[in-house]
Amino acid sequence: MKPLIVQKYGGATLADPEKIKSVASRVCAQSNENSLIVVVSAMGKTTNSLIDLANQVSGHPHRREMDMLLTVGERISMSLMSMALNDLGCSAISFTGSQAGIFTDDSHVNAFIKDVKPFRVEESLKKDQVVILAGFQGVSPQTKEITTLGRGGSDTSAVAMAASFNAERCEILKDVPAVFTADPNIVKSARPLMELNYDQMMDMTFWGAKVLHYRSVELAKQRNVTLYIGPASNKTSDGTLVKKGLNMFETCKALSLNSHETVVGILCKEKNPAKALKELQTLFDQKQIAFPQLLQCEMNADKTEMLLTGPAEIVQAIKKDLANHQRFTLLPNDFSTVTLTCTGATSPEITQNILNILAEKELPSHRLMMSAMSVTVLVDAPIRKQVIESLHALI
Repeated sequence: MKPLIVQKYGGATLADPEKIKSVASRVCAQSNENSLIVVVSAMGKTTNSLIDLANQVSGHPHRREMDMLLTVGERISMSLMSMALNDLGCSAISFTGSQAGIFTDDSHVNAFIKDVKPFRVEESLKKDQVVILAGFQGVSPQTKEITTLGRGGSDTSAVAMAASFNAERCEILKDVPAVFTADPNIVKSARPLMELNYDQMMDMTFWGAKVLHYRSVELAKQRNVTLYIGPASNKTSDGTLVKKGLNMFETCKALSLNSHETVVGILCKEKNPAKALKELQTLFDQKQIAFPQLLQCEMNADKTEMLLTGPAEIVQAIKKDLANHQRFTLLPNDFSTVTLTCTGATSPEITQNILNILAEKELPSHRLMMSAMSVTVLVDAPIRKQVIESLHALI
């Protein structure tokens, strides 16, 4: 049997019929040398359009129905890709997440993969078919309900398949050439990073790097899946390779800048943080809001303060439903985080350099958050780009 590669194509690479046919030509050519599982995202901005549509008919779209709606995007991509491949004489078959045996917990909008039993995928590969898989989705074996894996969840679908089949590697193919030291749209001098280890990539994605879904990197580390992030073109040598052990021995080195564009601060009239967090989860469940990413939780006199971030639609829903709440108060600022992922973060050297630059440029910050591999600055959202541009000098 030919070596197996799992490929995931992002929405920008599938944005219109011509791009789908271009990807199909690439896949068809590569199928001569490799068995292929091709995971697809929704075309272009389809997911955003579906979310907008839901909000036009409902003030609080039910999460179960959102999953039913949003999985349509990937199903469109998978069927069109399969059609294009078959027209090229390349035998292909498409599967939804549930058909491919991706089993999740029973959470809607932000489910976790619990198991993969890809019997139909395996049968198709034995027939030398290219398998096209709708990313971002699965099924709960308990409830029999369709679930989705959160924004960017197609990456996790691809890694789960690569792990299940012990694939040669998992390629995350995008309209960008590699992972960069910062967002090249903000920092023109940003440089590509050719090699990263799992821990570095996990830190970068946790703190806002949009090149990969955080859970996909976490799963890749657990199952030792080699990742490649690069362009969805005929060239596959210039992207970023992520695997165990790379870049492990450099000390006190700044690696990359990442950012959460919108961070919401919430004060709860409850000094016990466990009770405050539970209370917030209950409120979000009532309002059909998927719980966002929690960045920090701390006690503040007789209150608990939490910092959270998430996709735009979740942030907007939080602001709407907490605007005049009795128990929860939104902090007046729109915040952003800017994170320097590095080795040697526990040394004072990098932190001192960050503080020196912020002082020199007169860029105020609200707090620093430290971890083993990063230093994060909380700033007001309007100066986010200036902070990124200024701190890139450290890389």
